[in-house]
Amino acid sequence: MKNEQDTSTVSKSYKVSGMTCAACALSVESYLKPTNGIVSVAVNYPNQSVSFTYSPNKITIEQIRKKVQEIGYDLLIGNAKEAQKTFEDLEEKKLATLKSKLIFAAFFSIPVFVISMFFMGKLPFENWILLALTTPVIVWSGSEFYKVAWKKLLHRSTSMDTLVALSTGVAFLFSLFNTVYPQYFTNRGLSPHVYYESAVIIITLILLGRYFEEKAKSKTSSAIKKLIGLKPKTVLAIRNGEELEISYESILKGELIVIKPGDKIPVDGRVKKGTSYIDESMITGEPIPIAKNKKDTVFAGTVNQKGALRIIATKIGDDTLLAQIIHLVEQAQASKPAIQKLADKIAGIFVPVVIAIALATAILWYVFGPEPPFTYALLSLITVLIIACPCALGLATPTALMVGLGKGAQQGILIKDAQALETAYKIDTLLIDKTGTITEGKPTVTDIIWSKNNEGALLSKIVLTIESQSEHPIAEAIATHLKSTTTALEIDGSFESYTGRGASIKYNEITYCIGNEKLMFELNISISEVLNTKATALRNQAKTVSLISKGAEVVGVIAVADQIKESAKTSIKAIQNMGVEIYMLTGDNEQTAATVAKKVGIKNFKAEVMPDDKGYFVKELQNQGKIVAMVGDGINDSHALAQADVGIAMGSGTDIAMESASLTLMHSDLKQISKAINLSKLTMQTIRQNLFWAFIYNIVAIPIAAGALYPTFGFLLSPMIAGATMSMSSISVVMNSLRLKGRKI
Repeated sequence: MKNEQDTSTVSKSYKVSGMTCAACALSVESYLKPTNGIVSVAVNYPNQSVSFTYSPNKITIEQIRKKVQEIGYDLLIGNAKEAQKTFEDLEEKKLATLKSKLIFAAFFSIPVFVISMFFMGKLPFENWILLALTTPVIVWSGSEFYKVAWKKLLHRSTSMDTLVALSTGVAFLFSLFNTVYPQYFTNRGLSPHVYYESAVIIITLILLGRYFEEKAKSKTSSAIKKLIGLKPKTVLAIRNGEELEISYESILKGELIVIKPGDKIPVDGRVKKGTSYIDESMITGEPIPIAKNKKDTVFAGTVNQKGALRIIATKIGDDTLLAQIIHLVEQAQASKPAIQKLADKIAGIFVPVVIAIALATAILWYVFGPEPPFTYALLSLITVLIIACPCALGLATPTALMVGLGKGAQQGILIKDAQALETAYKIDTLLIDKTGTITEGKPTVTDIIWSKNNEGALLSKIVLTIESQSEHPIAEAIATHLKSTTTALEIDGSFESYTGRGASIKYNEITYCIGNEKLMFELNISISEVLNTKATALRNQAKTVSLISKGAEVVGVIAVADQIKESAKTSIKAIQNMGVEIYMLTGDNEQTAATVAKKVGIKNFKAEVMPDDKGYFVKELQNQGKIVAMVGDGINDSHALAQADVGIAMGSGTDIAMESASLTLMHSDLKQISKAINLSKLTMQTIRQNLFWAFIYNIVAIPIAAGALYPTFGFLLSPMIAGATMSMSSISVVMNSLRLKGRKI
């Protein structure tokens, strides 16, 4: 028992405050990973969160928090709702402070820039004026860069702040030295240059870029905020026979809730009284409202239209479908695909490499550069450090993923694991469960044939009377169908059931029976050649046939089938046109499977498969090098959904199916699969574009900053222009990711 306890682990996710760039996220991650008791850790910069698995017997949450605080950040622990509120308050405060620092920096930087560019050497005490204007920017607006860089240094790590602090700090200190003690250079025949404008403009431009990044970052997760906004703040509940306005958090399970026209449904529930139309577009993506009557299910976040309803709350708080959607989207945003891990590794080694390049550049300029060599060495050092900040590289993947995940949620495609977005577009094989996926998943009456049409009305009443007393699923489907056109007869005491075969009653001394072919044979009931031919034709269409007899003769045929979904055939064709091979899997018999497969245009199918067989078939295809997706809706599909490279659950399916899958289609429509594949393709395309431009930017910019063009063209990039270029590269990556919002899938 002790052993089990020692090896037990817990997985948690918390918001992190204080992260300002992707390298910051990597610092937190790399600092926590070696900690004894922490099994795994993943930090998501755009979502400002950390997910980790740890052993409570070896380390506590408070100890983990202290570890995070050691390097300048904070873990927001405690009640999830309070932590979220604290985080939002901190983010709001951070954005306001960032804006203030930006305005403050710009106010002082503009005169520094104007003096340095247009009045150089024309003002008395010029360097002292520039020092007076620059110092507030360094001390207040740029303070965070130096604080974070120092904490990183103490723990032998680096980030973007390290680069900014090094470049601006060196520029400021060098200029300060030349202002206080210009004789050092003048005595050596050199001009004591100052670079105050570089220091303040770099800080201002980076603050500007960071401000826009923060604004854009909040937009990428707007889907979450919109989903949370679907929860009403107050609701009307019936308590002690009175209507009372209560807070959303006060709703109790089983409580009767009043829904007025225009109200948002606050909980998942069942209609007890009233009729109305509900806008369920947030679940289905369809704009047409759905009719709701007594006993119908309604979902939190959907909007009531014209009618008034009273609903019984069946799921509240975190158990509602809306809460699950929010959780799934948040969970997806915190997950990391392999391509993001690659970008993180690159960002992690990038900063020390850039520092090494900058130092090497400075040495080369000092040894081989023109007079004054120290000044040129310093200038190149500053320029390389600034232009190489890895923000664009760090933002390339997560911003595109967050926009893609948000767009999927708005379309009714919930992506539980961001890995699904990386893999979906590579799918070459798709396995589809039949029942509930290709078909509606419930039996409905498709054909009713009477030998004599004038007896149809009475026979319908008799059949309804029999089937209303039966518990068989086929009987329920027939009774449901007939209730819309006729009523049952008042007959007592004559009902007789034949388990698994049918049932009978007596009416006006005549025995009427409904059942399968086997029952008719047992009771010596004959069937005409015409009706027998029609019944056989219906069976060949994979329909379940019930025979209706009057006395010793079959007088009618009723066929029941699990109807194929309207959009199934066109959806499957669209997926096949993408080059994806489709297999249909079913536990049903060979004949039914063949009929359904033919109707929807699927060539490959497997019938009478057990749940484990589905999972093993997925593995078999994967061993052949196939990238396999599995679509299902039941518990019997869970093994295959978990085994597949991309598991796709239908929103109308079981909780276990949705838990096993990495992607859920809320509309339960196969046409969403091609949309999911297209979304994956567009998201990965955006990530590649972001990474390409981030890499190209650094490959081209660093040599230019180092002075590669100087020997041939006499061109040397100034630190000020380097800062502007670096900020624009980060903004361009975020803006390119946001373009995904407007793309059609």
